[in-house]
Amino acid sequence: MPYLHPAVLEFEKMVADRESYRKQLEEWVRYSWRWAVRDRYKAVFRVQASALRAIREFLDSKGFVEVLSPIVGPVTDPGIRGAKQATIDFYGAEYKVMSSAILYKQYMAASLGKIYFVSPNIRLEPNDSVYTGRHLVEFYQVDIEMYKASYMDAMDVAEDLITHVVKYIRDVHGRELESMGRQLREFQRPFKRYQHREAIEFVNKLGCRNPPKEELMWECEKVMSAHHDSPFFVYDYPRGARGFYDREDPERRGVLRDFDMLYPEGFGEAVSGAEREYEPERLVARIRESGEDPAKYQWFLQMAKELYPLQTAGFGIGVERLTRYLCGLRAVWEARPYPKVAGIVGGP
Repeated sequence: MPYLHPAVLEFEKMVADRESYRKQLEEWVRYSWRWAVRDRYKAVFRVQASALRAIREFLDSKGFVEVLSPIVGPVTDPGIRGAKQATIDFYGAEYKVMSSAILYKQYMAASLGKIYFVSPNIRLEPNDSVYTGRHLVEFYQVDIEMYKASYMDAMDVAEDLITHVVKYIRDVHGRELESMGRQLREFQRPFKRYQHREAIEFVNKLGCRNPPKEELMWECEKVMSAHHDSPFFVYDYPRGARGFYDREDPERRGVLRDFDMLYPEGFGEAVSGAEREYEPERLVARIRESGEDPAKYQWFLQMAKELYPLQTAGFGIGVERLTRYLCGLRAVWEARPYPKVAGIVGGP
């Protein structure tokens, strides 16, 4: 039987009246110090800190090295669906504020083998993203990258990591979670894996019509998520659905060697990852195909030539989305002190 967590259902009720919801959210954002001192949110922030500690402990134990992430640079991830990039004047040049450090973690993986960032990101999300419960303008991500690894290797690490973090939080914060009405389920492993076309068939049978050549829509993700007790993977997205840096399978043209992991209970996307395109001429073609100018990516293309073959794979985990799932929160703006959401200004 499908199961949506009560917090997900509560959020749906909130956004049913958009005008009332927006007024509530404006107050939430502008006066965040009022709710941040409540016992419930003190517990949320303690769980969040413990989750980051568990992530670091796991990755460190597996030989990963934590590396400082960039904040600004000549380019950032262009493959952010629906969102815009923030720019600054950097001594007369236009630099981007990181929306994702994906291009930068590749060359640190070439240097150290297995690396991770705990990185801040800025994405100027469209105004209607406030009604998803899943998007923040300012958020943190744990970015992981491995040299000479496949996307299947990355999926294995993601499964082990998420399982470790959830067990750690259950063991350390079980009582606090109970006080919030949250009970984390024990995962069934291995996690199920659906090719993208199989996922499209799955949601279509449930009445959520998703275009066959596009990523899963947020509503369809929620529907599919509600039909699982443990996280699961969707992989092999069609070319054009993701950024230029996700590698196209050389044996299956039009298919990308990438994946998402989704949480159960209707919480949606947990992890997104891929193998990286590394053939310099393919990179140029894919950049142009995405509507970008290869000249903007000069340093990245030069690096790809000098470090050829720069074969890496990795993934990112949104910290606030992880916190939302662990604590059973209505939306990611409950998982972030001083939250920034699209179109709402005036808060801390």
